[in-house]
Amino acid sequence: MTDPYVELRPRLFGIAYRMLGSVSDAEDVLQDAYIRWEQVDRAGVRNAEAFLTTVVVRLSLDLLQSARVRREQYVGPWLPEPLLVDEHDPAEAAELADSLSMAFLVVLETLSPEERAAFLLREVFGYDYDEIAGMLDKQPAACRQLVSRAKRSVGDRRQRYDADRRRGQELAQRFQLACATGDVEALIAMLSEDATLWTDGGGVVKAARRVIVGARKVARLLIAIAPDIPPTAQMQDALVNGQPGTVITDDGVVITTISYEIVDGRIVGVRVISNPEKLAAAQLRRVTHQ
Repeated sequence: MTDPYVELRPRLFGIAYRMLGSVSDAEDVLQDAYIRWEQVDRAGVRNAEAFLTTVVVRLSLDLLQSARVRREQYVGPWLPEPLLVDEHDPAEAAELADSLSMAFLVVLETLSPEERAAFLLREVFGYDYDEIAGMLDKQPAACRQLVSRAKRSVGDRRQRYDADRRRGQELAQRFQLACATGDVEALIAMLSEDATLWTDGGGVVKAARRVIVGARKVARLLIAIAPDIPPTAQMQDALVNGQPGTVITDDGVVITTISYEIVDGRIVGVRVISNPEKLAAAQLRRVTHQ
């Protein structure tokens, strides 16, 4: 018989990662949850999923408080740790992309920790309000209010991206080639007029310390930093947080991830992560909300 923790692990990771925006922190939460699961009297656990989800949510809430303080002191634009998604099921990967995208996770940062938890549990993972109330130790009515406030906040900022995986990755490949060859005009042609570039180096590696807006400015900066990539590095296509992306490795180590936000066949956002502290946990994995 499969241990419920093992069976639920992808879902539990999905909750913790979306709560924290960090692969490494999510893994720490799951490790702590496993320890508690091993120590609990199983005979007294009527619903393993409810128990484990509650543990993961509450551990994530505790960790999120300190993480928010660290992010306020972050050097340059802050982006979540990248998650390389296993496209084992293209239909599910497309569904996941909306709730895993960098843009969505950044929007979640505007919510209070409890709003974030209630919103994710209801809108992404489909728990009912009685279940959420038990997980957050609140009344169902209070949880409804949390979700309602979060939906208003998220709804004002949320953007839907093109879901065609093949066309998105083809555009990403052309974009990579234009960067590598220094073709500014080709890059501009693929970018929306108000395209935005975020580069997260965390003050550790070279990166722009502000957000860059405008197709020409984005194109020029990307071409300017392209020579910084080691000549031995390799590029490969990937789903980065469910979006078409690029992973750059050198001697088998991930040194940069790039995700592309595409609307109506144009790239509207490029998110580059080169902070090695955020890339240490980058590996292909399955993550789900089922």
